[in-house]
Order: sequence, then structure tokens, then C-alpha cells
Amino acid sequence: MRHGKKNNHLGVKSSHRKSMLSNMAFSLIKNKRIMTTLAKAKALRNYIEPLLTKSKKNTIHYRRIIYKNLNNKQSVLELLEKISSKIYNRTGGYTRIIKTGFRVGDSSETAIIELVDYNNHYYKNYAAGSLKIPL
Repeated sequence: MRHGKKNNHLGVKSSHRKSMLSNMAFSLIKNKRIMTTLAKAKALRNYIEPLLTKSKKNTIHYRRIIYKNLNNKQSVLELLEKISSKIYNRTGGYTRIIKTGFRVGDSSETAIIELVDYNNHYYKNYAAGSLKIPL
């Protein structure tokens, strides 16, 4: 039975998984968009969304929790100074996963994970006034 098993183990040991998710979170904060497999993107979403929520409250306690998970001062500063001010009014759903097809070598499903507020392609026409919001 599957009671209480909420995380995907991704076929690796726990120490490898923690460091992999930490490195992927650093890359996502730095580049605002990364391409990976769908399973890793979904695991990364569960890993980084609570960190983004904690970054909105800029206290010493939350800074230490974020640093413990990311282990990189550059990413913590980027997250607390730039990203948290941009996502401050958003209540959740800070990331978007877009499926991109299958990889050639092993046919694994790939996806792009990105920060929602940093994608200007979706909102360019809306700012110009030519795009209507569907209800």
C-alpha cells in the first residue's frame, strides 16, 4: 500500500536526491527556467515551492532554513532580494511545468520548469491590451 509516501525517490539514494534537488533549485533560481525530465520537475516543484513561500517573510529563521536547503549564498540572496519581491502578492503556484515531449536517447518525458512571474512571453500581448482574459 502507498499510505503516506508523498515523495518520488527518483531511483537514487536519499543523499543524492537531496543534493540533486538543491542543485536544481539553485539553477532554477539563477536561470528562472530549466529543462529536465518530468519526474524531476515535479519533485523540484514540491521542493522549491515551500522555499519560495518562506522567502516572502524575510526573517533570520527563514533565511537559515532556506540556506540549509540551498547551500549557496548567491541563490539565497537572489531569492530573498529579487524573487521574493516579485512573488509577494501571489498566494501560491510560483512554478509552471510545461511538457516538451520525449528525449531521443531513452524516451523519457521531458519538461521545462520555470518561475511564473519571470516569463514575459505569456504577458507581452496582455500588457499591450490586445489579449483578453478568458473567464
